Amino acid sequence: MREVVTMALIGTFGLAAVGCATPSSPDIYSRGDAMKAWHVSSGEVVDIKAVRIDGTQSPLGTAGGGYIGYEVGHSVGHGNGSDIAGAVGAVAGAAAGRAVERAATRQDGLQITVRLDSGDTIAIVQSADVGFSTGEHVRVLRRGNGEARVTKT
Repeated sequence: MREVVTMALIGTFGLAAVGCATPSSPDIYSRGDAMKAWHVSSGEVVDIKAVRIDGTQSPLGTAGGGYIGYEVGHSVGHGNGSDIAGAVGAVAGAAAGRAVERAATRQDGLQITVRLDSGDTIAIVQSADVGFSTGEHVRVLRRGNGEARVTKT
């Protein structure tokens, strides 16, 4: 029974880690972005480079992996040996949980270089779920905090 519970927890934490991925798509906005102004500029795409956007490492992956590692380690032996194995398993599981979450939330991205109509040239990294072409006329949405995205016109 304990193995069934442990496997169910592994699956639950794995799905939760994937669900916590923060999108960097130009077409997806967080709830906090709603009803906030963006400064809009126009420009032309002058270069596109494929990149990888690193995954997240939240306390969820660490805690979930640590818990699962503890349970697996604790099931080995009896008495003090079981407690030590549980502690070692918790440390190893926490590290593994962080790595699994990071790999599960990694995504393909684009570094899009845009020559703005003002003459400035900027580069923005975002997810690769919307394709762009060199020479394409685009809009750049920017905030005062440095946040920016490239969108189709």
